[in-house]
Amino acid sequence: MSEVRGQMTETNALSTSDILVSHQHDGLSGQFAVPGDKSISHRSLILGGLAIGTTRITGLLEGDDVKATGNAMRALGVTITREEDGSWVVDGVGTAGLQSPTQPLDLGNSGTGVRLLMGVVAGLPITATFCGDESLSMRPMARVTDPLADMGAHITSREGGRLPVTIKGARTPLAAAHTSKVASAQIKSAILLAGINARGTSTVTEPHTSRDHTESMLRHFGASVTQTTAADGTHHVALQGEAILQAADIAVPRDPSSAAFPMVAALLTPGSDITLAGIGMNPLRTGLITTLQEMGGDITLSHARVEGGEAVADIRVKHSRLHGIDVPADRAASMIDEYPILAIAATQADGTTRMQGVAELRVKETDRIAVVADGIAAAGGTVHYDDDSMTVTGSPIAGGVTIASQHDHRIAMSFLTLGMVSDAPITVSGCQTINTSFPDFATLMNGCGAQIASAGDQA
Repeated sequence: MSEVRGQMTETNALSTSDILVSHQHDGLSGQFAVPGDKSISHRSLILGGLAIGTTRITGLLEGDDVKATGNAMRALGVTITREEDGSWVVDGVGTAGLQSPTQPLDLGNSGTGVRLLMGVVAGLPITATFCGDESLSMRPMARVTDPLADMGAHITSREGGRLPVTIKGARTPLAAAHTSKVASAQIKSAILLAGINARGTSTVTEPHTSRDHTESMLRHFGASVTQTTAADGTHHVALQGEAILQAADIAVPRDPSSAAFPMVAALLTPGSDITLAGIGMNPLRTGLITTLQEMGGDITLSHARVEGGEAVADIRVKHSRLHGIDVPADRAASMIDEYPILAIAATQADGTTRMQGVAELRVKETDRIAVVADGIAAAGGTVHYDDDSMTVTGSPIAGGVTIASQHDHRIAMSFLTLGMVSDAPITVSGCQTINTSFPDFATLMNGCGAQIASAGDQA
């Protein structure tokens, strides 16, 4: 997307440093501005391109993952420009206007971008090859590509359904009737996007509700989408096919998943008192807030409002003494990205925190269960895990270790947060991956009182 050049500052110096060191500090204070919601940013560019007319987007996250999605949409024939006021303009071409790209679509590290765009291509008479970085190339795609193949797309991939994946979309896609074994917004969204051009109604059934940004935004662009929950808790989504999307402006709220890191940092460090303004409060994204409040976190919400069709609120967080709890498995879908930072919070809680139903963490950017658990243990904490759960017992953290992020932005930010309360600093390698979701994380944290430095700046 756009590129801004200028003099090297502390902001982009920390953002471009691959090794960061986090130290104890005297607490966080002030107002913390987290970036726009990543999930909504991806979908804004995609749906804006599939719509007829011009969509203006404000608050778009300008991280590497979203940039990759924007560049892919451009390769598919959509014009996307950044205005001087920071807004983004998408000149939609409608589903009939998308074209086969001349080069593979490189989604970098973005699992959301690649899986949603697979759905787009599968439902159109175009062909595209998808590729990504080393981390993304190891992530499973079959649970998305298999249902897309059932809708009529022809798909070839590397062994195990991994990238690179080539999809020849269906000229007349079949309506889906898919029952998913897991509650996954990415699986559901890919099927719904492929179903836009299908004749008839495409349905997706999940064991329980996953994030519903795609459903809400499809309605915002004019599609007919219904959602129902059965007595047994299963969730059903239905999209009426042959939908014609119309351009619709989007105001992207600030990302609750990004807000999780300064929120937990403030809870854990004595003397902290920060405010996070305009955070998205979709009820399927607020599981971490509920959990931290149950653990004794001093978290208050104010100025609840609706912006751009999404509920938002301001969040004030003060240092708190936390206690361990059992996190119910049915809350996992509403906080799946936040378990790494919750595990960090649990290291400072009195007693034991048990997290159940988290198997989905094993197929994220890394096996997040194993990487988080191994990192906490290396830093001196007490943690046990299996395929579907993780248990953390609060204890002092010695620190003084180097943690490899494994190309995972949430791992990197989680262990930089742990360094703020460890006896000795914690060094995290692979920190450039933070730019996928939270550019300038370290500088913004330092602006509120944290002490995060590039490894080369250490005495």
